[in-house]
Amino acid sequence: MARVAPRRPPAAAPFVVVTGLSGAGKSHAIRALEDLGYSCVDNLPIALIPTFADLPLRDRDGVRRAAVVVDIREGRGLSRFPAVYRRLKKRAGRGVRLIFLESADSVLLRRFSETRRPHPLGGGRTIAEGLAEERRLLEPIRQLADEVIDTSALTVHELRRRILETTGGAPAAPLSVTVLSFGFRRGVPEDADLVLDVRFLPNPHFVPGLRRWSGRNARVARYVLRTKVAGRFMTLTTALLEFLVPRYIEEGKTYLTIAIGCTGGRHRSVAIAEALAVRLRRIEGIRVRVRHRDVMEE
Repeated sequence: MARVAPRRPPAAAPFVVVTGLSGAGKSHAIRALEDLGYSCVDNLPIALIPTFADLPLRDRDGVRRAAVVVDIREGRGLSRFPAVYRRLKKRAGRGVRLIFLESADSVLLRRFSETRRPHPLGGGRTIAEGLAEERRLLEPIRQLADEVIDTSALTVHELRRRILETTGGAPAAPLSVTVLSFGFRRGVPEDADLVLDVRFLPNPHFVPGLRRWSGRNARVARYVLRTKVAGRFMTLTTALLEFLVPRYIEEGKTYLTIAIGCTGGRHRSVAIAEALAVRLRRIEGIRVRVRHRDVMEE
């Protein structure tokens, strides 16, 4: 089997500041950073930013990465941020990154309309007036940004990828893949991302010497996997997953459940799940575990 190695990003920036226009996606960005292993604080007072930045920059208290959201909610204190950021940047260089998120006015107006939330500046302003004032107030910060990301046409997944590329981050944990055997008579698992039906394979249930054992038994597994049809199924399924898994990793997916089903969930699905897990463990960048939902302990 070919080994599929995900692209390795550069070293992560220890401290990241996320800012930008209301409705441009700051909440999605900070959740992406959390998934990348950052300790995140939303709307931290600017006066506390240097203290918080010291944790990852000096590797204190086990904090290796940290991120904050700074935006118009800071009020009058927002004018102090450029000076604070310049000092941090002078001290840490590329160890500190400032990401500014923006979108076209038409997109922001639509997002506010959909959520029915008022603009943070309020004060009797219309949403359009609030956005115009916010752009004016944030312009000095935008000029300092290491990366300006226009989210107008980005999906949540695309924004996540941009955040990873900008910060040089990498997922805090590999993609967790669960190969789950089950019996259709008890229903399809609700948490399944992919469902494969192997009821077309020879059924050991009808072989007296094999019926009492599950698919974890070597004789049962050989019986299930011996046919050309089973071999072809394993080859095609493995090729499909070799294609899909790197795509899921690129999308930022953190877990994947592959459900393998037969009638009772004891023989065929168990043998296939065990064999498939062996092949999946050859793919880099993932962690594989096997669960058998409908098999009692032997």
